[in-house]
Amino acid sequence: MNGRIRSFRILAAASLTWFAATATPSWAQGVIKIGEINSYKAQPAFLDPYRKGMQLALDEVNAAGGVNGKKLELVIRDDNANPGEAVRAAEELVSRERVDVLTGSFLSHIGLALTDYAKQKKVFFLASEPLTDKITWENGNRYTYRLRTSTYVQVAMLVPEAVKMNKKRWAIVYPNYEYGQSAVATFKTLMKAAQPDIEFVAEQAPPLGKVDAGSVVQALADAKPDAIFNVLFAADLAKLVREGETRGLFKGRPVVSVLSGEPEYLDPLRDETPEGWVVTGYPWQFIDTPEHKAFLKAYQDKFKDYPRLGSVVGYSAIKSLAEGMKRAGSADTEALIKAFAGLKLTIPFGPIEYRALDHQSTMGAYVGKLARQDGKGIMTDFRYVDGGSVMPPDDEVRKLRKGD
Repeated sequence: MNGRIRSFRILAAASLTWFAATATPSWAQGVIKIGEINSYKAQPAFLDPYRKGMQLALDEVNAAGGVNGKKLELVIRDDNANPGEAVRAAEELVSRERVDVLTGSFLSHIGLALTDYAKQKKVFFLASEPLTDKITWENGNRYTYRLRTSTYVQVAMLVPEAVKMNKKRWAIVYPNYEYGQSAVATFKTLMKAAQPDIEFVAEQAPPLGKVDAGSVVQALADAKPDAIFNVLFAADLAKLVREGETRGLFKGRPVVSVLSGEPEYLDPLRDETPEGWVVTGYPWQFIDTPEHKAFLKAYQDKFKDYPRLGSVVGYSAIKSLAEGMKRAGSADTEALIKAFAGLKLTIPFGPIEYRALDHQSTMGAYVGKLARQDGKGIMTDFRYVDGGSVMPPDDEVRKLRKGD
């Protein structure tokens, strides 16, 4: 009997020790775990460089002694471009891996699913890449911050250039999911405000990754627009460009295009790059600021390759989390929420701030024109637009953000 009691006590003690270890946040055990969820298989052009950018930042932070003496550790999961799988991955990271924070997501509808998960489970989430405005506005919550420029900001950067064209009849093409719908809604609203006589004469919204370029281009051409607004990206963009050039869609028609100057989507076009398009993007070859030159050198030294926009976002996400944790003094959720409100740091694009108002960072983007050089696509006549400079007035943001 005594032996059984002794065995029971040993097992009970072991169980309590295991429970204490798994219930204790990893930051309290000498390491800070960052759970990262993304569509690596579905969007490799952006996310392979993104992963390299994260690794570079992680190595730099840990080589400098970590955060408050604790090393950072990444625990990565693929969401297979599915919101349900993203939420399941988040639950596994939080419950089993005991990560301290969540970050990541590329596609907007997945970012929204993780934003809701963060609210329900009360876990800190830094949405690194998804662009939909809802993440920090309509669906915003106290547990979620976002790094990348939103669809509103991307479009607002381009609208002044579109207005200068003084074109009345516009055709629109976009991927039919949250990101595309959000970008188009903003474009219509801002253009109508700036140019009340504008007409939208055609609208094509193919499913993401499944564009029938021939029929889309023909439908746009049949409408005889004066100008075109494009939101397609990745392989869909390449198909649109090739079919559009073949059928003469872009001849004599200016095009305004979101994201098309990013190397991930520009490089595959090579000598097929359409010249003169007004785009947002990342002219990595020509940025001459000290912070970008330092990032470029470190990235090229480590990976023997040039960075893409994904590289900058991945790097900046980890740097943001590290700075937030330093300011908070830990990776505790409530402490991080407070620390990120007004958090300032410098990323490869320059200084940014996480706005307390809506949890959106002021990271900007480059606006310029597409051109060809040595058989490759480049951006020319570009300028950097700070994200904070094109946000709506604070009162409008407060109305959009329904509450925490």
